[in-house]
Amino acid sequence: MSPVEPVTGLILSGGGARAAYQVGVLAAIAELLPAGAANPFPVIVGTSAGAINAVSLASGAMDFTAAIQRLTAFWQNFRSHQVMRSDWPGVISQASRFVGHSLLGLGAQVPVALINSSPLRDLLNDQLHLSGIQEAIEQNQLHAVAVTAFGYESGQAVTFYQGGGVIDAWLRHRRVGVPTRITVEHLLASSAIPLLFAPVKIDQEFFGDGAVRQSAPISPALHLGARRVLVVGVSGNPRGSDAAGPRSYTGQQPTLAQIGGHMLNSTFIDSLESDIELLQRLNQFGRLLPPEFVGNGLGVAPVEVLVIAPSQPIDEIAARHRQELPAPLRVFLRGPGATKTSGAGVLSYLLFESGYCSELIELGRKDALAKREELSRFLGLAAASPAGLAGEANPVTGAGNPG
Repeated sequence: MSPVEPVTGLILSGGGARAAYQVGVLAAIAELLPAGAANPFPVIVGTSAGAINAVSLASGAMDFTAAIQRLTAFWQNFRSHQVMRSDWPGVISQASRFVGHSLLGLGAQVPVALINSSPLRDLLNDQLHLSGIQEAIEQNQLHAVAVTAFGYESGQAVTFYQGGGVIDAWLRHRRVGVPTRITVEHLLASSAIPLLFAPVKIDQEFFGDGAVRQSAPISPALHLGARRVLVVGVSGNPRGSDAAGPRSYTGQQPTLAQIGGHMLNSTFIDSLESDIELLQRLNQFGRLLPPEFVGNGLGVAPVEVLVIAPSQPIDEIAARHRQELPAPLRVFLRGPGATKTSGAGVLSYLLFESGYCSELIELGRKDALAKREELSRFLGLAAASPAGLAGEANPVTGAGNPG
């Protein structure tokens, strides 16, 4: 009898508009798969904007390639007004409410944020067909999908999951798994970046972006049965790529946007990279143990991890596309310094415009194809021929492959 293949999980981290990069990686995977291939990720987990990608993929798991095509078109045609109010009345009204209520204590006690993200709810209700999740589960094309949100009152990272069979809920320090049927409200909650987007109420608690206090971003996939995971990050500075040698400094005080960019990076990126490092160390530890200790419920069974992250600084890409942002938002973000190169970190999370998103998609596709041999081995595919891929039109994004 041949050994049972380990369940493969897909981890899509958060990061606002940066999540367009993930779509390019998925498009490359669709290229590598044989025609008519089934969904290669029985377990799909997403956080923040990655949750939107995860659920979109899960709802179309019956036809993986078609799901990627829809997701690609979704991001390639993005405009800021589909996610947030970007007109003058909307921007001014929201800014006034934020100052009046959140800073001066005036007005009604309603969730207020710097940006009015109400258009996103209409967009998700129109674009997503969540009934496809249960259909995929019943047809054994999907084992489970999960999204993580942060409970402002409980202080817990709550993973809402929908799956088939018996999946035990879990309770760990500041993280909990809750079985449910995924709705648009879960996605809105998971992607509600603190202070920028208003929190969303689910049952009796308000929730915000799932990356907040998510100390172990990979763990939900493991709880759902995954034994090897593909992690698609959105860090623009991959680990180990820092240039050596002396650096030059301007000596200028940081802008509010520059500070905010570092805070967002620490929320969305640092915990994922730390969790990957911890998991790799546990794998090394497990290899040193005698075989009889592995797989006996001692928590040391190795978990294969493959990471794909941007090869170029995303902040710099965002800075090149800053003029795409609608004029009211540019004016609104100019004061804190988000339209300057030094403050482009914040901009990289909010630039929901087609030019920027399309460049991130193509970057993700190139980065994934650069790892085609690793991906093919990880997914159990025959090694793809570089000659066969070079120069061909991409059936998912419509772009040509890099020569």
